[in-house]
Amino acid sequence: MKKLLTQTGLMAFAISATLGSGALAHGSKIPIGDGKVSTSAKRGYVMSCQQRFNPNAGGAHKTGDWIKGNYWYPDLKPEVDGAVKWSGGGIKVIINGATRKITAKGVPSHVTGVYPVSRSDDAYQYDRNPNRIRTSRVSLNLPAEPQVASRASCVPMGMIGVSLTGAAIFNALDAPGRDAVAHEIQDSCSGHPERSGQYHYHGPSECMTELGRGSDGHSGLVGYALDGFGIYGSNGAGGKHLSNANLDACHGHVETVVWDGKARAMYHYHLTDEYPYTLGCFKGTPQSSGQRQGGLNNAGASGLAALGAGNQTRPQGGKQGPEALLAIAAEELGVPIDRLRRALGAPPPDFRAAAKALGISERKLRSAMERARKVAGF
Repeated sequence: MKKLLTQTGLMAFAISATLGSGALAHGSKIPIGDGKVSTSAKRGYVMSCQQRFNPNAGGAHKTGDWIKGNYWYPDLKPEVDGAVKWSGGGIKVIINGATRKITAKGVPSHVTGVYPVSRSDDAYQYDRNPNRIRTSRVSLNLPAEPQVASRASCVPMGMIGVSLTGAAIFNALDAPGRDAVAHEIQDSCSGHPERSGQYHYHGPSECMTELGRGSDGHSGLVGYALDGFGIYGSNGAGGKHLSNANLDACHGHVETVVWDGKARAMYHYHLTDEYPYTLGCFKGTPQSSGQRQGGLNNAGASGLAALGAGNQTRPQGGKQGPEALLAIAAEELGVPIDRLRRALGAPPPDFRAAAKALGISERKLRSAMERARKVAGF
């Protein structure tokens, strides 16, 4: 049986609202998350598939008075000017058996700032984001009933989830590997485009759509992670405003939430006002985003998105593990990582047979694997 949901009212669910300022009570200062990148699941850190970062990779080129020592002050941080309206925002969700298919155009249902950032904008002196917001087809096939995996998986640079507004959700890192929410200048909805034009958030946004707020004050659903688990706002049971101390290493926990219109106890993620803001790792098994965006996180980042790379990633001497290499190649080829793994088989791989099994040329397969080796540091 198919169940159709659309995010402009989100049919079949009773509650749909904008988060509003009360849901993002960050206080006067927030600790900066710079340097909190790990190779394993660790509370308050990002378990990143990418472990090597170029300090000159782009993003904000200058900081201002909103950063003081080890803290940043949201109320002092400038925003990118503008109120550009977009058509085709939101997401479409179809549940068909065990699969939740999500499609979107990649633009938000709310207004955005003007990008590229204008020279006349006060944000320009700190962050000269030259990227233009563009539509980008999002098509995800996620498990309708996600399951906790035997071990956590790393999160890529690039899309780690999609919000109900239609915009992508990224991890907390900018291209140089810093706390993106603290350093980069976003618009009034806390979003901006990366090099391919994909508009995204690195943390909570007051413009996000919230669905199914709990009767006890628990935040509603604001998006879906690539492993299928729901991403909820900043409040837990009883309306308690959450911090890292209330969540596990992947930035989630088990509580009763509204899921597909019904209250049930299940694992889910939360956005928080403190780093890592979105996900620290994947608790379930991540699926491919279906996008060949190169995993570019903001202006100037380089490398392919290691979507689906698992907890097996254990960088040694700056290198990423073989699972990350497979994930990078799988994303480049647009195939599930499990399918690529099966096709290659035990080492040494038979590229001719693997290519035939994948329905691609041997040259294309070898090329993708070679590029993946370079990105992974092999």
